[in-house]
Amino acid sequence: MSEITRVPLQPVAKGSLAKVWLGVIVAVLVGIGLAWAARPVHFSEVRVIALKEGTGKSPTTSDVALINYVGRIASTGKEFDRGENAAMPLQGVIPGFAQGLQQMKVGGKYRLEIPAALAYGSQAMPGRDGSVAIPANSDLVFEVELIEFRSMAELQRQQAAMQALQQQMQARGAGGAAGGAAVDPAAAPVVPAN
Repeated sequence: MSEITRVPLQPVAKGSLAKVWLGVIVAVLVGIGLAWAARPVHFSEVRVIALKEGTGKSPTTSDVALINYVGRIASTGKEFDRGENAAMPLQGVIPGFAQGLQQMKVGGKYRLEIPAALAYGSQAMPGRDGSVAIPANSDLVFEVELIEFRSMAELQRQQAAMQALQQQMQARGAGGAAGGAAVDPAAAPVVPAN
């Protein structure tokens, strides 16, 4: 008959059981921390973080802002839009963007965090190529540089003045072409005779 090899059991050292349990607790806490850090980001309110503080007044809802911006999806960081010298009427943008612009000052650069409820909500937004650019219920992050802003009324006055000026120039051009342009001999270039 053969004998089974016997392995003598060593007694557990004093305090080693506590070390094993401490290791298990640390591993569980690390796992919880990693799961918490990897959770999806959800904003509860509009946040404006100054990267470079601007000066002066801030735009109001009746203004049009001239901005440079980059828009990204908060959870993935994927860029979905970009614009330079873009004119944005505050009444024509998503509510969270309008709220954020009203907290910015000219010359400043800001990080704007917008919760999905103040962006596009449960509606997915298509991209230029027809694919989904912004998934439903997405929080958004923008980097925005506020170049300047004007009131809508001021822009409408400037536009009316420009249209009046163009009409005057067209009227002058049409009158000169119909009646023939008078040539001032003193204004003609001098060509040396050979």
